[in-house]
Amino acid sequence: MASSKAPKTTVVKRLPRQLYEDELFRLQAELVTMQEWVRAEGKRLVVIFEGRDAAGKGSTIKRVTQYLNPRVARIAALPAPSDRERSQWYFQRYVAQLPAAGEIVLFDRSWYNRAGVEKVMGFCTPDEYHRFLHQTPIFERMLVEDGVLLRKYWFSVSDAEQEARFASRLADPMRHWKLSPMDLQSITRWEDYSRAKDQMLVHTDIPEAPWWVVDSDDKRRARLDMIHHLLSTIDYRDVQRIPVELPPRPPSTGYVRPPLDSQRHVPDHASTLLRDAGAGPAPTG
Repeated sequence: MASSKAPKTTVVKRLPRQLYEDELFRLQAELVTMQEWVRAEGKRLVVIFEGRDAAGKGSTIKRVTQYLNPRVARIAALPAPSDRERSQWYFQRYVAQLPAAGEIVLFDRSWYNRAGVEKVMGFCTPDEYHRFLHQTPIFERMLVEDGVLLRKYWFSVSDAEQEARFASRLADPMRHWKLSPMDLQSITRWEDYSRAKDQMLVHTDIPEAPWWVVDSDDKRRARLDMIHHLLSTIDYRDVQRIPVELPPRPPSTGYVRPPLDSQRHVPDHASTLLRDAGAGPAPTG
């Protein structure tokens, strides 16, 4: 895949947090506007997030969906296929996840598993792999011809940054779940994954559904760059919403609330924290 960007030769300066947060919020507001257009116009949007382990896909998806309606925008992150799914046409279980009219689906890894981890780890046969490279452009052209808006992003991270992120997860008990023996193969098989990625781009970077590479050594830049680009590729518009006003509360009809001790209440843990911190009792209401 040809790229208009020159290779990075200098360390990219990290974005200041306030600048990042201000621009992220602005872009998230635009995502809400785009979501409403997708819903109102009955569009179908598929966004694929691929890349190496610890490249920042999940944290970017989190920012994309933060203010979106989960009934409109959902994440598809499929587990390993069952025995029955392994006997199906490879794309079959992914087809079931595709959006209907007015929906957005974000694939946190996708059918491209076959081009990456399955190829490198030997989870598919050579025939299955080559069939995938042949069928994927056909499959994606079918989606686009049918009106699906398909966007594909590859999150690129350097070997040094990936290793640093793995070490950070290893030292953080809250993020141990993000590390698996399979993830650590990304280090020992770095060049194998690189070759697999290169072959994937050669065969599946098509005009109807091109790949877009996101430089993600700086996660803040990566999130802003990806969201800004996604918005720039969709010709959405602001949809007029029906004005909503709070109705006046009607007068009481004599309802009396049951005694509080007639119901089970969760213990007041927050007041315990305040008391232990010397802040006094918590306000009521």
